[in-house]
Amino acid sequence: MKSTMRPHIKTLTAAILSFAATYPLQSMAAETLPAIAAPSAQTLKPQVPGVYRFNVGNVRITALSDGTLPLDLHPLLRGISPRQIDALLHNGFASNPLETSINAYVIDDGPRVVLIDSGAGELFGSVAGKLPDSLAAAGYRPEQVSDILITHIHTDHSGGLTRGGKMLFPNAMVHVNQADVDFFLDRANLSKGLKPAHLEEALKTIGPYNRASKVKVFSGKTTIVPGITAIPTPGHTPGHSFFLLENEGQSIEFWGDIMHVGLIQFPQPQVTITFDINQDAARAQRLRQFAAAAEERKLVAVAHLPFPGVGHIRRKGEHYEWVASQYRNRD
Repeated sequence: MKSTMRPHIKTLTAAILSFAATYPLQSMAAETLPAIAAPSAQTLKPQVPGVYRFNVGNVRITALSDGTLPLDLHPLLRGISPRQIDALLHNGFASNPLETSINAYVIDDGPRVVLIDSGAGELFGSVAGKLPDSLAAAGYRPEQVSDILITHIHTDHSGGLTRGGKMLFPNAMVHVNQADVDFFLDRANLSKGLKPAHLEEALKTIGPYNRASKVKVFSGKTTIVPGITAIPTPGHTPGHSFFLLENEGQSIEFWGDIMHVGLIQFPQPQVTITFDINQDAARAQRLRQFAAAAEERKLVAVAHLPFPGVGHIRRKGEHYEWVASQYRNRD
C-alpha cells in the first residue's frame, strides 16, 4: 500500500510547487480571488420582534415591544439639573439621550385576548410602531384582540390603534377613562393645556373606534372584564389609569406612565417630566404608588422601563430600586 502511494504523493507535491511558482499567492489574491466586502449597515439583520411570556395564576401574559426611541432627557425632566441627570445615567451605565422602551402587554385568559396599550403606530415615523410584528411573533392576529385597555391617551399608548386611518383591531372594544376622552377629544381644551398635536392624534386613533361605537369609558375603580380592574391614577393625564389583573391568588398591575426614566426616578421619585399634564399631581401619584408597591411587594409592568418592564420596586431609604423579574424560558 505504501509503495503504491509514494509516486502519487511525489507527483502531487511537484504539481503544487509548480503551480505556486507560476501563480504566486500575492498575485492570486490581487488578481484571481474575489473581493470580500466588509459587513455594512445595509446587510445587518434587524432586531427580532420583542416577545416575552409569563403567567399570573393560570393567565398567560405576553410582553410586547413596540420598539425603542432615544429621549433627550435634559429638556424633558423637571426638578433636576442636566449635571445630575448625567451623573445618575452614568451610574446606571447609560448616557443621554437614553434609549427608552415602549412596552405593551397581552392578557390571554382563553375567552378573551386583552391588549394593554397599543404603542405608537405610525405617529413616531420610522421609530417604534413595531407592535404588529411583535404581536404576530407572539402568535396573535389583530382581529383576535377582544379588548384594548388604554392607560391614557398619549401618542405612544393609543397611537397604534389605527393604521392608514383604519382600525387595526376591528373586533376590539377600546376601554379608556372618561376623563381622558373628555380632555383629549374636545377642541375647547386647547385653551386649557391640550396640545393641538395631541388633539389631532386622539381624533385619528380613538376617533374611528368612537364612531364605530367601539369605545367604552369608565370612571372610578371599575371591573373592565372578569379579573381585570381599572384603577384611576390621574396626574400624568386627567384619566391616567392602572389595570390590575388578579387570578389564582396572584396579581400584576400595569402602570402606563406613572414614571418614564427608571435610572432617574427610582433614586429621585420627585422628578417629573414635561409630558405630565399636572406636574404636582403626577409627582404625588408616583410617590404614593412607589410606596404602596414596595410595601405590598407588587408585581408591576411598566411601559417605559427596559423591555419587558416587569418586576418589583424595593425601598432603599428615601429612594427606590427596580428589581427585574427572574427570566423564565420553559413551559
